[in-house]
Formats: sequence, C-alpha cells, structure tokens
Amino acid sequence: MMPGMGKMNPRQMKQAMRKMGIKSEDVPDVQEVIIRTPDREIVIETPSVSIMEVQGQKTFQIAGESYERSRGAEGADEPVDEEDVELVMTQTGCSHDIAVKALKDNNGQPAEAILSIMSGG
Repeated sequence: MMPGMGKMNPRQMKQAMRKMGIKSEDVPDVQEVIIRTPDREIVIETPSVSIMEVQGQKTFQIAGESYERSRGAEGADEPVDEEDVELVMTQTGCSHDIAVKALKDNNGQPAEAILSIMSGG
C-alpha cells in the first residue's frame, strides 16, 4: 500500500488512481467468464469483473464461483445446453460434471439424463 493511503475512502482512492493515470471500470451484467486451455475450461458463473488500465495495459479482475470442465475429444464437438445442465443438477442434486456426462451419455436429453442419474447409471 502506498504511504498515506491507509485511510482513504473508495472515492478518494479512485481520484488518486486517476491522478496516477490508472483507469478502472466495472463491467456490468457479466453472465459467465470462460478461461480455455487445450484440455480444460475454467468457468466462472455470474462473476464480478473489473478492468484496470495502466499505461495502456489492461488488467482484468474476476471474482466469483468457478468450476472446471474437460475439453477432451469426447463430446467436444457437441456442446451441452447449460440450461439442461442446470435442470439436471436441480432435479438430481448432482455436480455439474456429472450432469454434463449424463447429458452426453443420453444424447442431450435432460429427462433421460435425470433418470440415468437417479437409477444409478
């Protein structure tokens, strides 16, 4: 922390940052952030996102609940509908990964996926 900035309120902090050439803004209404690597995705749902710009370089700050999912060859060409995943999770109490697998195993059909999970299959 910079000397003398220990007791600044947020408004004073923004003014001080502006004087130093640092711009900061919140991004409203973000629904999802996905960080994609060759073999997996990190998904942050309903995140809080801020962008800070210092000397032309943008830095993104993301906060929220996250989960990981595989990007393996299995099912990679056929994305699963997130609303169906939520439905399966709500109806069965299973994790996101189990819901996705059940949907893929049942050709994306939520009713069959729910029955599959509930029957232990």
